[in-house]
Amino acid sequence: MSCILNIETSTDACSVAVSQDGLCIYHEEDLSGPNHAERLGTFVDEAMSFADSHAIPFDAVAVSCGPGSYTGLRIGVSMAKGICYGRDLKLIGIPTLQVLTVPVLLREIPEDDALLCPMLDARRMEVYAAIYDRALRPVRDVQADIVDADTYRSWLDQHPVYFFGNGAAKCMEAINHPNARLIENIKPLARYMFPLAEKRIAMEQYDDVAYFTPFYLKDFVAKASKPLL
Repeated sequence: MSCILNIETSTDACSVAVSQDGLCIYHEEDLSGPNHAERLGTFVDEAMSFADSHAIPFDAVAVSCGPGSYTGLRIGVSMAKGICYGRDLKLIGIPTLQVLTVPVLLREIPEDDALLCPMLDARRMEVYAAIYDRALRPVRDVQADIVDADTYRSWLDQHPVYFFGNGAAKCMEAINHPNARLIENIKPLARYMFPLAEKRIAMEQYDDVAYFTPFYLKDFVAKASKPLL
């Protein structure tokens, strides 16, 4: 196992956590944001001071890499890269939608064949969403969805689907399917990142600090709208 500094700034929430040997041993969160520019530096300093005071050396920095807020991701990734350079640490980018699934997977989900659909709010009836099975295998990759009754029907006709994240509640009336389940108050937070980060470490899947960039929503929209040749 490893000691990881986890940073999550993809939405209005700003959070930092320290994990060691499969446990979250320290975390701080500000859910009143967006206050990333004001709060993140303090949170990181306090987290690193905690680890240093307990003689716990960091092995890596994990940062939520989107999709998400341009400003939030830019602040979080810049901080993560600076720490990696300053302390010669490995960098691990964790997709935001996967971070959202962790607190859901920790709950009691009765259906073995259930699917998970984390959603990030865009505007009107638009969301950025992916679909995973309970082993976090992608059933459908991240897409920009304009949600109506048919958007997820092919999966809902076959499985219970759990919708969550800050884009989910507004979509439930439009989805209107007996297999649709809403889980409220699920946020991407740093204390949920470490199981995903530890898996990356075990597989030696690190990101290049120099060239790493987050998955900005604006870039996703541009890519999605580009005509096929």
